[in-house]
Amino acid sequence: MTAPPPLWRNRDFVLLQSGQLFSTAGTQATQIAYPLLVLALTHSPSRAGVVGFASVVPYALFALFAGVAVDRWNRRMLMLTADGARIAAIGSLVAALAVDRVTFVHITIVAFVEGTAFVFFNIAEVGALRSVVPTAQLPDAAAAEQARFATVTLVGPSAGGALFGLGRALPFVADLASYAFSIVSLLLIRTPFQETRIADTASMRAQIAEGFRWLWGQPFLRTCAIIFAGANFMFAGIFLTFIVTAKRHGISSGGIGVCIALFGASALAGSFVAPFINRTLSMRGIVVVNLWLNVAIVAFVLVPNVYVLLAATVPVAFFIPAGNAAIIGYRTAVTPDRLIGRVSSVARNIALLAQPLGPLAAGFLLGATSPRLTVLAFTIVSAGLALWGTLSPSIRRAPSLTELAEPA
Repeated sequence: MTAPPPLWRNRDFVLLQSGQLFSTAGTQATQIAYPLLVLALTHSPSRAGVVGFASVVPYALFALFAGVAVDRWNRRMLMLTADGARIAAIGSLVAALAVDRVTFVHITIVAFVEGTAFVFFNIAEVGALRSVVPTAQLPDAAAAEQARFATVTLVGPSAGGALFGLGRALPFVADLASYAFSIVSLLLIRTPFQETRIADTASMRAQIAEGFRWLWGQPFLRTCAIIFAGANFMFAGIFLTFIVTAKRHGISSGGIGVCIALFGASALAGSFVAPFINRTLSMRGIVVVNLWLNVAIVAFVLVPNVYVLLAATVPVAFFIPAGNAAIIGYRTAVTPDRLIGRVSSVARNIALLAQPLGPLAAGFLLGATSPRLTVLAFTIVSAGLALWGTLSPSIRRAPSLTELAEPA
């Protein structure tokens, strides 16, 4: 059997990753710009939490529908349409900022629209990745995607904070340009984003149920999705907690971006060694280590300094790429192409179900109590999830990535 060429020589994979590198960088820049803009306009952490909620709640609302759409319609056209919708939404915000007519409601609506378009794009991208990469290389391709995300986490927030300091509209202008680049890269890819399919005449409910049944029949993937729902809730809340706490300590917008970039630097370093970690540790070991590292935020409860909170998240950032690459790569490889959209949407819908509540809970906790008590609440959640993952029978019986390299 001839080995496939390395990923860096796969033209369509490189185009897909290049387009999403710039697109995700623009998104990361606005993820810090949204709360900074709301805080500048309203001085309200709870309202910043509402905007954070609006940007991520579309996954809970639309992911299952998006999964059916991805399996039923042309995936490339869905991705192009999503990019177009994001350009229209962000463009309206840039125009409002230019004439000094921006409002809290407008920001919330734009965040919601951008988040909704992301849902369709993100799920369709899983099918695109599966189409342009051979099965045995999918875990490494997922690791490369983690490297891409870590790179933009390193550059995006610091750039977003710096651009916001120069002009409130600038991070959003950069986001517009990134989506335009994404559209060009998608148009240049030659490989179809799906296999030839027979039209499915089943109802949407039946199609969603089919994807749900398939995932639910995989105990390891099912348990990971549920456990990481709690982890995503915690991490989304800690992100907003860090921004608000840093602002209260007088750190500038650019300084906050630099701090978050340190998190990105750790994730980038971790993404480079993710393939080595995934070949060295068992799948169970990868999951359990990820979960226990989240408990390190308890250090802030003991020493309530914003830099202590940053330091506590750095080891988490280093190990996240290995966990994501292993789990996402395995799930993408073993899922039939005709179900990839629905299974991905169900898995991500479960995993992201509680994420919108993270910034919402953090915003109201910060408004009612203190950063110290807010982090304590998230620490308790993290410790409970780590215990669950450690004791779970389905995690103990986790599969091995070596299965993917074996001939069918």
